[in-house]
Amino acid sequence: MTSKKLLSAEFLQTVSTGPGVYQMLGRKEILYVGKAVNLRKRLASYRRCRDAEHTRTGVMLARVRRIETILTTTEKEALILEASLIKKHRPRYNVILRDDKNYPLIKVTVNDPWPRLLITRRRVRDGSRYFGPFASASALRETLKLIHSIFPLRRCPTVRSRPRPCLNFQMGRCLAPCTGKVDRKKYAAMVKGALMVLEGRNRDLLAALRHNMKDAAAVLHFEEAAVLRDQMHGLERTLERQVVAAGHTRDQDVFGLARKSASVGLVILFVRSGMISGAQTFFLPDPIGPDEAILAETILQYYSPDRQPPSELLLPLQPEDAALLAERLAELRESPVKIRVPRQGSGRQLMAMAARNASQIFAEMERRKKSWEALASALQTALHLHREPVTIECIDISNIAGKEAVGSLICFKEGEKYKPGYRQYAIRGKADPDDYAMMREVIVRRLEKGREENSLPDLLLLDGGKGQLRLAEEAAAGLGLAEKMDLAAIAKEKHGEGEKVFIPGRKNPLILPRHSPVLLFLMRVRDEAHRFGISRHRRLRNRKTLLSEIDGLQGIGEQRKKLLLKTFGSLSRIKEASPADLREIPGIGAALAQSIYTQLHGADET
Repeated sequence: MTSKKLLSAEFLQTVSTGPGVYQMLGRKEILYVGKAVNLRKRLASYRRCRDAEHTRTGVMLARVRRIETILTTTEKEALILEASLIKKHRPRYNVILRDDKNYPLIKVTVNDPWPRLLITRRRVRDGSRYFGPFASASALRETLKLIHSIFPLRRCPTVRSRPRPCLNFQMGRCLAPCTGKVDRKKYAAMVKGALMVLEGRNRDLLAALRHNMKDAAAVLHFEEAAVLRDQMHGLERTLERQVVAAGHTRDQDVFGLARKSASVGLVILFVRSGMISGAQTFFLPDPIGPDEAILAETILQYYSPDRQPPSELLLPLQPEDAALLAERLAELRESPVKIRVPRQGSGRQLMAMAARNASQIFAEMERRKKSWEALASALQTALHLHREPVTIECIDISNIAGKEAVGSLICFKEGEKYKPGYRQYAIRGKADPDDYAMMREVIVRRLEKGREENSLPDLLLLDGGKGQLRLAEEAAAGLGLAEKMDLAAIAKEKHGEGEKVFIPGRKNPLILPRHSPVLLFLMRVRDEAHRFGISRHRRLRNRKTLLSEIDGLQGIGEQRKKLLLKTFGSLSRIKEASPADLREIPGIGAALAQSIYTQLHGADET
């Protein structure tokens, strides 16, 4: 059915004039999700676009086969439902933020009797204080290293009485509250100092430390004065590296938007306590809608209960449905969120910085494009490929003597990792250590799926030698896919002195220079498949090892097992626990605690 018939006057008469969400569907997928205060009026507006097939909207409408609507009570409900459906279905014509990871945060467990600092990627409403996000892992590590060097707060997950402190205390990296080496008042002062650093109040803290140092020296408490002096020196070195971005200590996210033809570049600068702590960029190839709608959709997709907005957003222009957007953001934050379009002052300077960074995205994309075109041409020539390797997939098998075997498949598109294409396969065959059988199983399963969905890669790379390549050739020929893609295999030399690359129709491996860009890229793809596979394999192996030891304990059921792991965090810490520690777990009495202790330590002695 054409869009002309879909958007006919007869069809529009059946559409509600109330608020809701509409979905435009193709043959097998949802193409676009939108919201409207008046669904009939909004869908009728597409009638003006249906003949302009050269436009982005016209191209989409030409592919639409069905339109579905979902009514909502209010426009706000439509806004929330639209965001939910876009995140779930990821329609190709909506704004899709490819990098949807949550950057790490620093969590301070202020509700604990003995608070500590943690790294987390989820903001939970548990009364703790959260700081970040940190776009740079190195910046996060530097911050934690600084705080722990100045304020040696505890690092262990639980505080339980010990006869003597651990190595961290002896190294001056912990105050050892577990052995009563520090009183709560002194520890609370340390926590307060750490919070002041994280809040950006370093200068206030420096002044307080200087005052306390002088007071300690005046009453001849020289050891205490020396500790305060060292803390001051650490803070002074940090202040030298800090660049204040604004004349305030608020938290802000600053959005920059730049457009080049149909493409849009977006950047978000994270301003925390008046200083830029990082940035995140997005490239949208050709989103549908004006800049105001694209900005609103980006904000709606970016923030969530796990990634809450700061108290203020600085935007380059007023977004579509700004009042509704602010209301939704306030719900996520559980406090008001101010949306501003600054025209002057420090806010305007930040906007100019964000705009420059957004424009720079296009230069970076152009550089990447040229780099990829050169590499793709070199790959095609060196490997004698029949097509440009736009999509490359690599298969690797991870196992130890056939145990916990995992087949991993990773995907690169135009030279970059494409995480939606990553897959892991649980080996269905025997657990015998037969690498060829496991590789054959994964290859066949992948090619059968690709034939069914018409989603084959341009180049399928295998971690292995001639044997693995032969398996892939046989599987492709058996499924009638021999002409649909190229094949290659890469294997390390026996003594680890180099790499061998095998291609169909050639008896001997290709000899590529050690520093050839083609070889380095193939190694990068292969190493990523190995990393992805081995991480899954290790998780399976560790979980099996952990469960086998705990499951072997007499008197421990599912609930008690969960309580033990939740309380102590790991099997090693359960083993370290004394019978008295075990007795504190609800449902574990003195007899069972002694039994668990005896079973674990008896197992260690055998």
